Amino acid sequence: MPIAPQNTDELFQALQENDRRPYGRTRTVTAEELVDAAEQFEDPAALIHALLELQDAYTYGSEPRKSPVVFARLLTLFDEQPDAFDERLRHQLFWRFKWVAHALRQLPEIPLTSLRQWLQEMRDRYEKADLGLQPYYGQAYQLAAHVGEDTALAYELWTGRIRTRLSDCEACETCQRARHHLRAGDDEGALRAFEPVLAGKESCKEEPARSASYALLPLLRTGRADRARELHLTGYRACRRNPSMAEEVGRHLEFCALTGNEARGLELLAENRNLFDEVDSPLDQYGFLTGVEVLLQRVELLGHGELPTAGYTGRTWTVAELRAEVRGRADDLAARFDARNGTAFHTDRRRARLERAPLVDSLELTLRPRALDDVAQAAEVAAPTVRAATAVPDDLAELILRARALDEEGHPDAQACWERLRTLVAARDYAHPDDPAVGSLVRLRADLLAEEANRAGNKDEYAESAALHEEAAALYDDAGEPGHAAVSRACALLATAEIPAAQDADEAESKDAELAAVHAAMVRLHEETPGQAPFLEARLLRLRVTALALRLQASGDKEQVATVFAEVDLLHAFATRHDIAGQIAGALLLRASTHALSGDLPTAVAEIDALLDRLRAHGPAWHLPRTLGLRGRFQFGLRDAQAAYDDLAEGLRLAAEWPADTVDTSRLHSDLAEACMHLGRPDEALRHLTRSAEVALRRGSRVDAFCTYNNAAQLSLDLGRIEDCIALLDSLLTEPDVTSGELDDRLIAQLRLTRARALHAGEDLKAATAEFVALAAESAAWDDDPGSHAMIAAETAVLLGESGEFDRARDVADQALAAHAREARYERLSSSLRELARLQAQQQGADGLPGALAFLADAGRVADEARAAGYEAHGRALDPALAYEYGRVNAYAGEYEDALTALDKALGLLGEPGRDDAAGEWAECVRLAGAVEGIYLERPAPALTRVDAAISHLTALGHTEETESLTSLAARLRDDQ
Repeated sequence: MPIAPQNTDELFQALQENDRRPYGRTRTVTAEELVDAAEQFEDPAALIHALLELQDAYTYGSEPRKSPVVFARLLTLFDEQPDAFDERLRHQLFWRFKWVAHALRQLPEIPLTSLRQWLQEMRDRYEKADLGLQPYYGQAYQLAAHVGEDTALAYELWTGRIRTRLSDCEACETCQRARHHLRAGDDEGALRAFEPVLAGKESCKEEPARSASYALLPLLRTGRADRARELHLTGYRACRRNPSMAEEVGRHLEFCALTGNEARGLELLAENRNLFDEVDSPLDQYGFLTGVEVLLQRVELLGHGELPTAGYTGRTWTVAELRAEVRGRADDLAARFDARNGTAFHTDRRRARLERAPLVDSLELTLRPRALDDVAQAAEVAAPTVRAATAVPDDLAELILRARALDEEGHPDAQACWERLRTLVAARDYAHPDDPAVGSLVRLRADLLAEEANRAGNKDEYAESAALHEEAAALYDDAGEPGHAAVSRACALLATAEIPAAQDADEAESKDAELAAVHAAMVRLHEETPGQAPFLEARLLRLRVTALALRLQASGDKEQVATVFAEVDLLHAFATRHDIAGQIAGALLLRASTHALSGDLPTAVAEIDALLDRLRAHGPAWHLPRTLGLRGRFQFGLRDAQAAYDDLAEGLRLAAEWPADTVDTSRLHSDLAEACMHLGRPDEALRHLTRSAEVALRRGSRVDAFCTYNNAAQLSLDLGRIEDCIALLDSLLTEPDVTSGELDDRLIAQLRLTRARALHAGEDLKAATAEFVALAAESAAWDDDPGSHAMIAAETAVLLGESGEFDRARDVADQALAAHAREARYERLSSSLRELARLQAQQQGADGLPGALAFLADAGRVADEARAAGYEAHGRALDPALAYEYGRVNAYAGEYEDALTALDKALGLLGEPGRDDAAGEWAECVRLAGAVEGIYLERPAPALTRVDAAISHLTALGHTEETESLTSLAARLRDDQ
């Protein structure tokens, strides 16, 4: 708190501001400072309010030791100055007796006799104040349940009484009743009791998140896995990182462990690492740590005890180490509670949770399912993955020769041989074979560098690929292998040309010139390196064709097509003469691609069909998946989505027969997602998008993976799967290269933007607005992309408007307009400004009209600019939409004549719809004009004439759906006549 309040008005304002902060250390420290400030004023009410805020911070900040101390001060004030407590403050005081009872239960050092004495104090106070005792009996039941006593009588005494104003909220009591059924082993009864809360009919600060955590396992045990999955996603988001809901987080970790989602459990544990240090409540610690141990025990049982995991601060942890630490702490807590209570209840309950077997083998919880093996691979970044499916020779010389033979053929199994050799050569005791057939160690190191360079190129890491190829070429020179050196240098040339350049107006022209120079350099290399082995010469020819094909793709210049075909013919003739099957297939594939680039898709399909026939008859079979993938993309161009789907699905099936890096299955899955969208199968498309992203992630193509994941998140949001969308993005945003800032900041911003939109769609306006405000502030610094800032700021302003913060909305809207002036975003700005006007008029009525009209005036200037620039809107036309909004805003403000004038203008701009036109906007404009004229201006006759004419016109055109609201209005207008 920078400056202490100087008077009670400032104190109350500071208390209100602190109340808006999330629970945690900042809010608690501020509340403590405000109590110190309140003590300086001779106003007991100020001190009472400050103490209430402090107890609230301690209670929901998981600091139960301090809550009773604050309440003791409040109780003393009440006893000494009862008149300082108005009815609301008095209600707060008696309500918080329950908070103290709850706090004392959480502290094992508090004797059981003290807990019972406090309940007696609560009862005496309630009776003296003539308050009903149902809340007291509720606390007595909770103590009995905590101790592990027979709760039957306590439950009857509590539930048999009528609720009072001081009873726990209905949602919390519902949760307690349901947990009573759970303790009795009655899953069905518990779920029936939980239902009002889980259905959203009852809620509070902790609910339905608390009930959801307890309902997860009963739902699984009763065969309702889909509902359990849904509640896990919604419930976890509501309690994550919250110290006062640490036990609930532990139950979500346990749920992951018992559903085959151990990897997600470790991910959630990392996200909640703050709970190891921020939870001051021993009972909450006990619940959290038991859930953590269930997860870690399962991970260790599956053989992954050495995986790194998040734990207590100050050191690094493996799963096994953290499990041992957690087990010791949780055992001690359970023993302390049982010693205090005189039972073995907590030890027994803990043992039962740890002995519980998985309830399902596998339950897909999110759009990003991951296994522990995936986590292990991510943890072992330096260790290459060796494919167990490919047998490699044990003899070193034989292994080297085998790798080269397979590489010459282009066979996928060469990869396993190179991986094995890379491991052997890196060993300190490596001894190179003294065998003329094998050649020198320098030659082998060159081979390994060339293979590594190719893998980098496959991941689009072109700069690294070029550097590695140049290094390999130098080693090949040293080894006396000029043919290999020439191929490596040609590869370096091509990789360098594919490094993305800074965007500028002449980018296409410069890329064209660069690729032409690359091709010329390759031709010189070819001419200057005579006597090459045929397979090396074929590779040079293939690289020459590829350079020209990329040039054609970049320029779109049809005059280059003949040159490409000429080079393809050279490659095909050479490969045929020397019977190099892989290069024959490559030449035919490039020929088909060139036909497609020239716009001749039918010929491209015919060429690729001939290639498929050849591959099926003569091989190489590993070319089939890629060829089928290309044919599928050709089918997109021919607008045959089903044929595209069939080709791509067949390609994916065949790709599974080869090592993982042989075929870019990420691309196949991505293309299948597109086919599914064309075929109206969005759920299947979503599955392919997530699989595409995961494959890209495993291959190391992280930017591609995150872009695809964002597409998947957006699709899930479009499908209404809001929690799926948020869970996926939450998972991505906790990735190490995201949190460390290594990933592109614009890509991270896009992920956050999609998440903010999902939060908004999920009606979490507070969280969505906070994220949008942060993004708007960050994007303001994007001097190279003011258009994106304009759109983000415009969307942010609308959310601020929804929250009723129109002054802040005005400021952010002005930022959007300033950015729009630098890079126009007509449609987004116009839409947002109109929506802000509507919100302000709707929320504030006549008082908000000046502000609303100012927003509309800005929208009018944007529409004028768009008209002058010849811009055509993709959605609603800007001018009639603006006129309609003038009508609606004036109607909200009670300016009905102005509203009707504006609506008539909108109708004139729209014009009457025809048979093939969209009629919804026109019908809505007629409806609102009719309502304003007939109901608010009390002129039902002309209004009815207007509406009836519209109904007749729409009906004649077949737009019957659009007449429904008009028909309802007409009936009302007739009743009013």
